[in-house]
Amino acid sequence: MAVEAALAFLRGLEKPRELPPLIVIAGPNAFLREYALDALSGALRLRGFEYRGFQAGNSNALRAVISELSGGDLFASRRLVACRVLKSNRDGDDEGGQRPGRARADAGGDDSFASFVESFTGPNHLVILYERDTAPAKIRRIAERVGLMINCARPFDNQLGQYADEFARSLGLKLAPDARERLVESFGADLSAMANVLGKAAINLEPGSTVKQSDLAEPAAGRAPEIFDIADRLAHGDLAGTLTMVERATALGRDTLEILAVELAPILRRMLTAADVLATGKSPNAAATALGMPPGSSFAMRAIDGARRFGAVRLERAHRNLSALDASIKDGRIKETREALCGLIMELMAPAHSDRQEVRTRA
Repeated sequence: MAVEAALAFLRGLEKPRELPPLIVIAGPNAFLREYALDALSGALRLRGFEYRGFQAGNSNALRAVISELSGGDLFASRRLVACRVLKSNRDGDDEGGQRPGRARADAGGDDSFASFVESFTGPNHLVILYERDTAPAKIRRIAERVGLMINCARPFDNQLGQYADEFARSLGLKLAPDARERLVESFGADLSAMANVLGKAAINLEPGSTVKQSDLAEPAAGRAPEIFDIADRLAHGDLAGTLTMVERATALGRDTLEILAVELAPILRRMLTAADVLATGKSPNAAATALGMPPGSSFAMRAIDGARRFGAVRLERAHRNLSALDASIKDGRIKETREALCGLIMELMAPAHSDRQEVRTRA
C-alpha cells in the first residue's frame, strides 16, 4: 500500500480507516516505534481484536508466529499478532542477499516467514516491529507492496509541536499555545519525556480539558525543579521563589555552572536584548522580532516583562557579573558557588541605588 511517517500514521488513527492485514514498524526513534505499536494496538482492541505478543530472537520464534496465525482460536475470532524482532536478531541481511556461511534465519532472510508474510490475509492483523533503523529489504518491499510500512524517524524541529498536540489528543486533551511552546522548548526532540509530562498532567485534568502551561508543573513541594523553572521565577521578579529553586536544585545535585549556563545566562541575554530594543522607543513586537520569536510567544513576553521590570542598566550589570562569576568558578577562585549564585540573583532583584549613576556613565 504505502510508506507512512509515524506522525501521519498516528493522526490517521483519529478517524476510522481500513488498516491492511500486514503492518511493519521500523526506524531510528525507539520511543516512536513503541508508541506507534501501542496506539495501533489500542485502536484495534476497540474494534474487538485480541492482542497476542511475540518476541523473535531467532527463527524458532518466527515459526511460532506462523503457527499462531495459521490456526484458529476458540476465544478470539479476530487477533492482532505483534511480533517484535529483537535487535540481537542479526542473522539475516538488510539488502536482500545472504551472509556467507549463514542460513537465512531472521525475519528478513527466512524464506518461509517471508513467503508467509507476503501471502498473509485477514481477518487477523500481523504487526512486525523491528528494533532497528530499517526493516530487512525483503520484508520492507513486501510491506510497501501489500501492507503498510511505518517509518519512525527522528522528528524535525517543525514537527515537535505537532507531536505534542498528538500526545495530548491521545489523552483526550487539547494544548494551549503556551503549553505547547513550553513542551517544545523544554524537551525538544525528547518525545518520551514530552509524552510523560503530558501523561502526568492528564491525571488531574478532566477529559476534553485544555492543558495550560501551569498544568505542566508538578505540585510536589520537594520535587526537583524542572528545567527553566529558575529562569521563570527570575523573569517574574520572584526573589524568594528563585532562591528557593536554586537551593533545591543544588541540594538535589544540579551543578551551579549548569544552572548559570542553561537557566540564567539565556534569560538575562533575552531580557537585556529586549531592554535595549525598548529603550529606543520601539514596540514589544519589535523586541520579540529581535529575540527571533513570534510576538505572541510566552518566552518573548516573559523577556519583555523582565526587561521592563529590571531595566537595561541593571540587566547589563547582572550580565557582566554573571560572566565574571562563571569565569571565577571555572578558575577555582570561588568555592561557595551556591552562595555566590544567590548573591548574584539578589543583586539583580534588589533595588539598585547606583542605577542612575550608571546611566550617566553609559551616556
